[in-house]
Formats: sequence, C-alpha cells, structure tokens
Amino acid sequence: MSIRVLLSDDHRIVREGIRVLLDKEPDIEVVGEAEDGRSTVELTRKTKPHVVVMDITMRGLNGMAATRQITQEMPDVKVLALSMHTHSWFVGKMKEAGAKGYLLKDCASEELSRAIRTVFANQTYLSPKLGEYIKYSRPKGGKPDKSGLGNAGSTTLEARDESG
Repeated sequence: MSIRVLLSDDHRIVREGIRVLLDKEPDIEVVGEAEDGRSTVELTRKTKPHVVVMDITMRGLNGMAATRQITQEMPDVKVLALSMHTHSWFVGKMKEAGAKGYLLKDCASEELSRAIRTVFANQTYLSPKLGEYIKYSRPKGGKPDKSGLGNAGSTTLEARDESG
C-alpha cells in the first residue's frame, strides 16, 4: 500500500520539486497539489490523502487554519508542516492546530520521505535542526522558556482566514 500524499505550498516550483523527489519513492504516491489553505482543505476531502505536506505562510486560509480544519474534520489525515520558519512559536501553533510533524524547507529529500513515513505511522516528527533554534529561544524578559515553545514573538500568522 502506498502512502497517499497531498502537497500544499503557495510556490508552484516548490510543489513540483517535491513531487519529483517523492515520485522516486516506491511507497509514496502524490495524489494532488494545492496552492493555498482553502484548496488544500477541498482537495483533502476529495483525494483522501494519508498525509498532507503543509506550508504555513499562504494567502487566504493559511496553513495553520487549514491544518486545524483538516485535523478536526478528517482526524485520520496526518499533517506534516514544511516551512522556512524556525521560530518555536510556529512549531507550537502548528502542533496546537493538529500537525503531527514539523520539517524545515532546507531539509534533504531523504528527511522529507522519512518524516512522511513517520507521521503516516502516527508518530511525531520534528526536524532535528529545530532543536538548535528552540534550545536558544528566549522570551522578552531574557530568561529561558522552560515550556520548550519559546517566545511567542510575532502573531501575524495566527490561524485565521485572511480572504475577508
């Protein structure tokens, strides 16, 4: 049985590149691509993937809001965040939204495949590089954050629908 994957990123070249990489994996099948959160939710309903690889920063319905909607409506679908954002605030917000994993966009293709297989197996996957950023995260007061989620920082990407 192949792991059915839906790719969600607002950059077409990123989606196409990931598809080329995943097409080389015999146990992974890309079943669709979406360019924003709203179309990701719709395609998830239609294609019923096992895993959604989700960008965070997208126009309209962002990745956080789309993740929350998908995981509440379709709890068997696993979401793997794939983002350039290294701040622990994003990791925490995606986890709160229901994501099973968080991967940085500078990862190797082997790590992406491993992360997809991990979340498909209902296990959590966090990019090893995130440890470097979370470890040194400081709240505004300058003291280490014992929660492991770091300073909340900017909240401009709070899970919301930005389309109006």
